Amino acid sequence: MAGKRKKSYEIGELDHYLFGQGNHYEIYKKLGAHKVCSGKKTGVYFAVWAPHAKSVTVVGEFNDWDMEANPMERGEPLGIYTCFIPGAQEGEMYKFCIETYSGQYIFKADPYANYAELRPGTASRVADLSDIAWTDELWLKNRAEWDHRKEPMSIYEVHIGSWKRHLGREDEGFYTYREFAKEITKYVKDMGYTHVELMGIAEHPFDGSWGYQVTGYFAPTSRYGTPKDFAWMINYLHKNKVGVILDWVPAHFPRDAHGLADFDGTPTYEYADPKKGEHPDWGTKIFDYGKNEVRNFLISNALFWIEQYHVDGLRVDAVASMLYLDYGKQDGQWTANKYGGNKNLEAIDFFKHLNSVVLGRNPGALMIAEESTAWPKVTGDVEEDGLGFSLKWNMGWMHDFTEYMKLDPLYRKGAHNQMTFAMSYAYSENYILVLSHDEVVHLKCSMINKMPGLGADKYANLKAGYAFMMGHAGKKLLFMGQEFAQLREWSEERELDWYLLAEEEHRQMQNWVRDLLHLYKRNKAMYEMDSSWEGFEWVNADDAQRSIFSFIRHSKDCRKNLLFVCNFTPVEREDYRVGVPKRKQYKLVLNSDESKYGGSGEERPLVYKSVKSECDGRPYSFAYRLPAYGVAVFEF
Repeated sequence: MAGKRKKSYEIGELDHYLFGQGNHYEIYKKLGAHKVCSGKKTGVYFAVWAPHAKSVTVVGEFNDWDMEANPMERGEPLGIYTCFIPGAQEGEMYKFCIETYSGQYIFKADPYANYAELRPGTASRVADLSDIAWTDELWLKNRAEWDHRKEPMSIYEVHIGSWKRHLGREDEGFYTYREFAKEITKYVKDMGYTHVELMGIAEHPFDGSWGYQVTGYFAPTSRYGTPKDFAWMINYLHKNKVGVILDWVPAHFPRDAHGLADFDGTPTYEYADPKKGEHPDWGTKIFDYGKNEVRNFLISNALFWIEQYHVDGLRVDAVASMLYLDYGKQDGQWTANKYGGNKNLEAIDFFKHLNSVVLGRNPGALMIAEESTAWPKVTGDVEEDGLGFSLKWNMGWMHDFTEYMKLDPLYRKGAHNQMTFAMSYAYSENYILVLSHDEVVHLKCSMINKMPGLGADKYANLKAGYAFMMGHAGKKLLFMGQEFAQLREWSEERELDWYLLAEEEHRQMQNWVRDLLHLYKRNKAMYEMDSSWEGFEWVNADDAQRSIFSFIRHSKDCRKNLLFVCNFTPVEREDYRVGVPKRKQYKLVLNSDESKYGGSGEERPLVYKSVKSECDGRPYSFAYRLPAYGVAVFEF
């Protein structure tokens, strides 16, 4: 006889099958807590995967946290527990009380919860995302036709809680998602950024983790407001033509008692083998990428942010730690794969599955790898044994660049190749050049205080460095505060030192970065052939004695090309001659010697005509007075 027909929100045989196969890409619509109508009753349907639990009940504000009031029914074969609680309301707090086979009772937050209690509380909250009012249809339509390889991307990396704060308030003074949306939109549009990348959005218990130790993967943190406030922020940024990227952490999770660790009294989300399932350096647990339900949890989570919250991309944290079984481990602390090697074969398959599904379902969305090794084909096609990411952070460039910039100019001639080497592999992946939060914490100094010299020399050095970065092949990312030369290292405990903009040298730095960003956005030569050798050409990559770099960025139709000249010493070159490809006029479009950037303000010609005079191996050239630490950009 046929069984009772299940309601659409209930967990059925097909849900069990797809989840067990790792292919239930919208499982977040079934697991977790969802407001529903059952007959004439409204309430909340709860569902949780706890395969090795002896029993599970729901406890919360709706039943006075009574462990016996709302037992859940176990569904086979996967061990998904469900129950309907009439009268439960949106916003009410709850947890799952899990009875383990060892006889313990443990209280866990909902892994699929859409909202959480503000820390230090650890409960989940019922949330209804069904009635969010989106008005960003045009943005999403345009995104589906957008090709990141041919479009500008200048990313402003931001930590909401410390970008700006309401000072003098008794509470922590955090901006809400809505307040932040309005302020950040004005700022990034003025500065010329195309995207913001938000740190620490998924719910996390400890501020000092910056959001990289997550307990609520499906919940935007309650520090700044509700899920609907978060959606309002995304919608507002999109309406103002600003893209949104989130940091996403599938590499590990914390041991907090209410989180995923030993969820049902056994290793549920993590590898059971501690040599595979624990990060000794970080004190965290590692996801079991060989378990279909865990892979499903992570893939559906990535899709959740992009499809439910309209996020434009995910920057995937700590990819290298997932790819290598011995990452951060000593001999004897890790288990080799079946071939005796150190590659995590399950994580490799996970990435291929993840990126194929996310990007296949969402044209124009981005998956960005923070991968710090020379792993091949990170942005290569899955069909050609690549990992399938859209873009990769260029950590090699970042390391070489910062090491060079820290040098006394006297010694830079001996390290000249540190600035040129990245072009030898620039097209092996689709790269983003990054100066991220990681470069301005843990006693690494702020960007301005990495620079050699005193006073004005520091600012001139950094301006030259930023110009080189903006001209170099690759997308761009700057962490907040770097654009106006924040003096102190970043701390999540305070807002940026905006008061520095009362001082001239910090305003001049901000002016310089703003004009570089707008130069980048309005010139196709700077981005449309970022993934092709035809887009970048060295004029002179070998002028080590003078520590001067000159190069050309080409547009596709060659109508508007840009010539960059960057001087990395305090020595002025009265009659610097640069070789050029054609007998043309060269228009000065960016000059670091202008007074608004802290230069001398001396007037100089805006147009330079090349003459037949061999230089840099080219038949034509022109001369230009290149200041100490000077940067000049010419259009031709």
